[in-house]
Amino acid sequence: MSNIAVLLPCYNEEQTIEKVILDFKEVHPEAKIYVYDNNSSDKSAEIALRSGAIVVPEYKQGKGNVIRSMFRDIEADCYIMADADDTYPAKHAPEMVKMIFDNRADMVIGDRLSSTYFTENKRRFHNTGNMLVRNLINRIFKGNVKDIMTGYRAFNRQFVKTFPVLSTGFEIETEMTIHALDKRFLLREVVVDYNDRPEGSESKLNTVSDGIRVLKMIVKLFKGYRPFAFFNVFSIIFLLAGLAFFAVPLYEYITTGLVARMPTLIVSGFMILGSMLSFACGLILDSLRKQHLQSYELTLNIIKLTEKQK
Repeated sequence: MSNIAVLLPCYNEEQTIEKVILDFKEVHPEAKIYVYDNNSSDKSAEIALRSGAIVVPEYKQGKGNVIRSMFRDIEADCYIMADADDTYPAKHAPEMVKMIFDNRADMVIGDRLSSTYFTENKRRFHNTGNMLVRNLINRIFKGNVKDIMTGYRAFNRQFVKTFPVLSTGFEIETEMTIHALDKRFLLREVVVDYNDRPEGSESKLNTVSDGIRVLKMIVKLFKGYRPFAFFNVFSIIFLLAGLAFFAVPLYEYITTGLVARMPTLIVSGFMILGSMLSFACGLILDSLRKQHLQSYELTLNIIKLTEKQK
């Protein structure tokens, strides 16, 4: 019998945690439901335990740290990740799980943005932020994912056990999507309903600070996953600036036969040198990245072989 694990990161969700657990039990009574309590100061852990979930404390604060521990600790054939705030209906889980077991996807993304998110979500600038991140990721990493930052996902074992969690906070979902695009995992999206938090339940997100963290992470991952393109941006900027500075003494030399602005000429030389160095860094790091991809593919092959031998 296939083993299904429902993963619920939890931080101060006593108002909704019981309903979320019971809803997932109803649609997947055979699944094990794991609630990793991230230093809640309310009765979330107590309520989750009473509702029949397996409750594990995670003392490192942040959703990324919670997911890191969940992926390391929990063994299953299919993993469903959702939030404990009752924003994602459990009724969509069977369709997502079926895609995983039918080998139609390595990761199934619960797409809120094509459903009720823009009407249900009342937090300022979140809609704009989601659209901005989606457009950035799809453009940089050549994807076509409709909802980058959704917390409702399903994974197969191979994805979970080979995903290196680097993020510590709410940017973890963006990191998952970028990793899947870069490593050519098979992605599918299921349109899911989105319900805003019930009255009295407070979001842990801060639009500005969390938005800045996500954007910083995109820049870091762009540098790591696409080093040639990243450093080429700086190479072109330095080259254009160097040529612009060089045009002034060149014009003087052509018209007067003298170079009166030596500092400008020196600056242009350093700019062009910086352009060459950036281009060289991009080439070297791109070669290292290709070696990393080769090693990663071999790791996937070993894991697949090990699973077949069980």
